[in-house]
Amino acid sequence: MMTTSPWDRWYSANCCLCCHVRTGTIILGVWYMLINAVVLLILLTALSDPEQYHLTSAELANDLDVMDDANMCIASAISLLMILICGMATYGAFKLRAAWIIPFFCYQIFDFALNTLVAVSIVVYPNTIQDYLQQLPDNFPYKEEIAALSNVCLVLIVLIFMSCILGFKAYLIACVWNCYRYVCSRGTAEILLYVTTNDTTVLLPPYDDCVSVPSKQGAHLSLSTMTA
Repeated sequence: MMTTSPWDRWYSANCCLCCHVRTGTIILGVWYMLINAVVLLILLTALSDPEQYHLTSAELANDLDVMDDANMCIASAISLLMILICGMATYGAFKLRAAWIIPFFCYQIFDFALNTLVAVSIVVYPNTIQDYLQQLPDNFPYKEEIAALSNVCLVLIVLIFMSCILGFKAYLIACVWNCYRYVCSRGTAEILLYVTTNDTTVLLPPYDDCVSVPSKQGAHLSLSTMTA
């Protein structure tokens, strides 16, 4: 009996809305590019006019100034890098280039691991939620109502929310992985077809040998008749 690997059991050529994994990866790459392009546009606009988007320490209710030029430049570079990675994944899925999809898949794994660490830290240190709520501005919607809840209720709500996010991210990772396998299988099938065709051509005997075989058999029969 042939056994299937765990990767083969989870392999599927279809994803959400009954579309192909290749189409789903292209849509996902374009969607991520649009989001990062909007973020990059906002950051560049803030860098060009820092006084309009500058938040003072009094507005943030803490002693940190998170909207300084250095952090915004770093965020702009990360957004530009993400646009490049998503563009590579879109191109790789469209042109059937498996190597171009790997950076986007690695980013998905890193993002999933980071969100998982956040969920684990909330379980281990539940008081961090209250500390985070205290750092929010006073005009934040429903801040007092949320802060009035118990730690157990807050942790449960955050874990349910994080579980939904992690499940959705895992599904997107599976879609991109299946697209990568599909592109690799397409390339392997084309190589095998090319090799099989070449082998068939090489294994055919030359034309001179095919012509000379009947003549040799005829000469052998004539010699046998003369000897008899």
